[in-house]
Amino acid sequence: MAGNDLGSLLGGLLGGGRGGSGGAAGGGGGDLLGALIGALAGGGAGGGQAAGGAAAGADNPLGGLLDMLTRSGLADQARSWIGTGENQPVSGAQIKEALPDDALRQAARQAGVSPDEAADQLAQTLPQAVDKLTPNGRVPTESLEEIMRQQNL
Repeated sequence: MAGNDLGSLLGGLLGGGRGGSGGAAGGGGGDLLGALIGALAGGGAGGGQAAGGAAAGADNPLGGLLDMLTRSGLADQARSWIGTGENQPVSGAQIKEALPDDALRQAARQAGVSPDEAADQLAQTLPQAVDKLTPNGRVPTESLEEIMRQQNL
């Protein structure tokens, strides 16, 4: 799975495009989230190893990312994003603490921002993205590409 391709898809999913008004919140966040998911799925040194034990498998690193957040003390937030109720917020500091340093640095580098900026952008983007990728209130078992195809994204 290519981070740039996934980032473009996620940018569209989040209502932003590259360069339009609000693009930083939508497309930029999608690009960053795509880069992070690529890093966690094995797209860089250390990233794949961090998510390697995830039950979701390499085709759907969303489950691995959510497991990682849950183990890092963000279980209530992650459940709220998956569920059908209101999404609980998360801070950039919480995201930075929860993610492997290597994966966050790699995603930030690909997005052209600092790791702190990346964590802040992910804190804004992640709740909405997870909410949209889990429309039935459960983490899907299909690949992210298949989920997006099923939702016509």
